[in-house]
Amino acid sequence: MTTVDLNADMGESFGPWKMGDDAALLKIISSANIACGGHAGDADVMAATMTMARDNGVGIGAHPGFMDLAGFGRNRMSVPRSTLQNQIRYQVAAHVGMARSIGAQVRHLKLHGALANMASEDEALARDLYEAALSVAPDLIVMVLAATAQQDAVQALGCKWAGEIFADRAYNDDATLVDRSKPGAVIHDAALAGQRMVDMVQAGAIITESGKKIPAAIDTICLHGDTPEAVEIARSVKSALQEAGINLHCFEGRSAD
Repeated sequence: MTTVDLNADMGESFGPWKMGDDAALLKIISSANIACGGHAGDADVMAATMTMARDNGVGIGAHPGFMDLAGFGRNRMSVPRSTLQNQIRYQVAAHVGMARSIGAQVRHLKLHGALANMASEDEALARDLYEAALSVAPDLIVMVLAATAQQDAVQALGCKWAGEIFADRAYNDDATLVDRSKPGAVIHDAALAGQRMVDMVQAGAIITESGKKIPAAIDTICLHGDTPEAVEIARSVKSALQEAGINLHCFEGRSAD
């Protein structure tokens, strides 16, 4: 039976400012990518979100990005490579320590926003960032944008990894995500999101805006937590997959070979 994981980005509130309905999403998903305080989140939010994930039996992942609270990590930034690596170490270390304090464990890593998009285009950048994270937590499973330079990087590093596709984002013909500034880049129709995930999982391929099918390792599906329709889309995707006979389970990670 085909098996796939459902993940969501969360823990992105900050102080009195609230983002998304994490509690509802944690009843639906099997893996949570929790912000590390760089692009979003703070110590209290991180601890609370991890605790909810632990209590729901959801796998916990570190979700570091650019140190860009004002821009929510979605601004492409020019940062010296060594500084950027240290910022990743700083965020992952905080995440691992907080998880340990509540009796939980960080299973995986997923880059956020603009940093993730840049790494999907640049294998050297992806490799440097993953090496930085793994220097803090060597057993992390690295979640990558399937069929991009991120996947090339993990295969070169020889670490465990999981391939990810997006339920609510449109794809270019090189398997990268359509820029959010372009029409149709973000999918808001829950029924459409559910059916397109069934189509992609059954095809074992990313289906782009042009209809091109790109063979891909599909281990996990991302359901963004910061859109108004997030919970509705998550429920639609989960229901559509189950109705298609696709099993839902937290990913174990692939070996490099």
